[in-house]
Amino acid sequence: MEIWSDLTCPWCGLGSHRLDKAVERFAHGGDIEVVHRSFPLDPDLPSSPAVPTRQLLKQKYGMDDAQAEAAARRVEDLAEREGLRPYVVLENKKANTQLAHEFLAHASAQGKHAEAWHLGFRAYFGEVRSLFDVDALLELSDELGLDRNETRQALADRRFRQQVQDETRRAKELGARGAPFLVIDGRYAISGARDADTLLGVFQQVWDATHSPLIQTPVEDTDGICGPEGCALPADHVAGG
Repeated sequence: MEIWSDLTCPWCGLGSHRLDKAVERFAHGGDIEVVHRSFPLDPDLPSSPAVPTRQLLKQKYGMDDAQAEAAARRVEDLAEREGLRPYVVLENKKANTQLAHEFLAHASAQGKHAEAWHLGFRAYFGEVRSLFDVDALLELSDELGLDRNETRQALADRRFRQQVQDETRRAKELGARGAPFLVIDGRYAISGARDADTLLGVFQQVWDATHSPLIQTPVEDTDGICGPEGCALPADHVAGG
């Protein structure tokens, strides 16, 4: 199962949380592997200075103050009701997240995939921390127990820039027009931060479709060598014959 997100997308942070809860509740959740993919939503934003979210909502979507407030408070309230406290959207800031996603790819290559994504969302929405420069990302690296110098070098080399671009392009090829974007079993796509109950229903449908029980049909025993547990090969059978 793959989920494409941007670290500063409020619905992505909530969607990731809901997905985790749905997987925990699903009867076959232990058989599900969640893979996070990068989908930066504002590639034209500068890396510095960060822009107040309130201002960006007004500029990008043409909202007035009241509309921006209502849109942000809605997702904040939903998140907090579902256990994400605090979850700061309106009083946060945004900038280009390309480097942050490259950091996530580096952390994943070091075996810290889920931990890095969860930390990124928590740092941004829960602690209102910057994710937009090397120093901020090195702090996350330290918290994950990664080698600080290796992380610095990976970011300086832009080692994972192409991977982030490839993941974004793949999402668009699959039909994504925004984030979060979830693909199950490579065939079933879900757009938006659906609630855990909805996700559970989809999980069950996909599971039933891909794990249908075999229909056993009696086979006529023409040689008298089949028993209740199956059929044995004739003693004179030659492999490949």
